[in-house]
Amino acid sequence: MKAPLAGLDPGRSKCGLARCDADGERILAAGVLSPEQCGELLASWWQEQRIEAVLLGDGTGSAPWRQRLLALGLPVLLVPEAGTTLAARNRYWELEPARGWRRLLPRGLRLPPRDVDDVVAQLLLERHLGHPLTRAGSTWLARAEQ
Repeated sequence: MKAPLAGLDPGRSKCGLARCDADGERILAAGVLSPEQCGELLASWWQEQRIEAVLLGDGTGSAPWRQRLLALGLPVLLVPEAGTTLAARNRYWELEPARGWRRLLPRGLRLPPRDVDDVVAQLLLERHLGHPLTRAGSTWLARAEQ
């Protein structure tokens, strides 16, 4: 049995993080966290053998994150990040269908009501795996959770 993968959308003030199941079918955990929380959680997942590797977006902030993760002994795979921010806005509405007045707006005019860095991390996983992932129940990682 393979171990789950983690997707990381790196940032200086906040990062998107998502972890899928071993079969690469469902998102088990996702959230927008501080870089410190993200690093601690990834290290914890790695030590507990709950991830096989980290899929890191290859954008602007990836080099320091790559060095940091490799220093922790984590296997890192770079994934093209181009276009993920816009794609994450669309994917957000697939994961969280619009309600109330938002459903009356054309999809192109809808802005998600929260940061979508976790959805970017999910898209990195999906690009690597080659198929969409579903979200299992309550997957949200709160900023205070470890």
